[in-house]
Amino acid sequence: MQKPDLIYVAGHCGLVGSALVRALGTAGYRNLLLRTRFQLDLRDQSAVRHFFRSTRPDHVFLAAARVGGILANATRPGEFIADNLAIQSNVIGAAREFGTRRLLFLGSSCIYPRDAPQPMSERCLLSGPLETTNRAYAVAKIAGIELCRAFHRQYGMRCLAVMPANLYGPWDHDDAERAHVIPALVRKVLEAKRRGRPEVVVWGTGRALREFLHSDDLAAACLLLMQLPDKEFDRLLADDGIAPLVNVGSGKEISIAELAALVAELAGYGGRLAFDRSRPDGTPRKLLDSSRIAVLGWRPKVTLREGLAKLLAAAEQEVKLAEEPVPQTSPASAPHPSPFPR
Repeated sequence: MQKPDLIYVAGHCGLVGSALVRALGTAGYRNLLLRTRFQLDLRDQSAVRHFFRSTRPDHVFLAAARVGGILANATRPGEFIADNLAIQSNVIGAAREFGTRRLLFLGSSCIYPRDAPQPMSERCLLSGPLETTNRAYAVAKIAGIELCRAFHRQYGMRCLAVMPANLYGPWDHDDAERAHVIPALVRKVLEAKRRGRPEVVVWGTGRALREFLHSDDLAAACLLLMQLPDKEFDRLLADDGIAPLVNVGSGKEISIAELAALVAELAGYGGRLAFDRSRPDGTPRKLLDSSRIAVLGWRPKVTLREGLAKLLAAAEQEVKLAEEPVPQTSPASAPHPSPFPR
């Protein structure tokens, strides 16, 4: 991937896509193709083919997806599997058809079996039953990985999948229905603090273990992979019993109970944390073996404490700006823009 190359970031408004855009800009890549879902519906095969035919990007970061936490996955599995299958098939298919040189497909660690041995290596794929709460999403992502493998085998397409640990960072959803655990906890704790509530309810037992990775660290890993020389990149695609797949994780675990306590501490909230055991924990443990990316020289830089502190500060600032009265100076005046546009 060279500086003059045309680079399409699919899903640039989301958690991962926005981090990729920041990382590409910092690294000096200026020739970026960006489309919102209102400008280009990636579920529409005809529209996607027209876009690729007219622009012919050299490289593609496929970060667009229907995503969400346990509640969204459990209540809308049809949308999660159908939308993600369509997005992946359309984008990867059009990229192959119209000459994209490399494509990076972003997935999720939920592709691995619920009870996979820890830490989970890429060889664990398809080795056991999936977690039921996000099975539809996981199956869609597994299909995307297999599409990458099939297109590489049949057409020689350089198409690599990246499976990150649980991600967090700016531009994530924090609404009750779609939120993953960190933005959900941040929203709950800050709201309880602001309203003086004595208790915050956390889903599950609190015993489940999770590995978290900041979106900026994932973006750095993705750039490293796309900047590899062809021989090194092709080595990751070689079919030696491993799918064209690279894990990216921090290597550190924390229980949901410890995570909630850390969020409360950093937010200055002194109330009680109550665990609703009627709610699902999800997979008991999800720790990735990230040795394939580590041998290439990548290491995470943002600690969980640092990342959470920044996220809380930004969320508190957003609330403060939202509560400020709009200045009555002139018609040209406008309210402060939110750092987390929806």
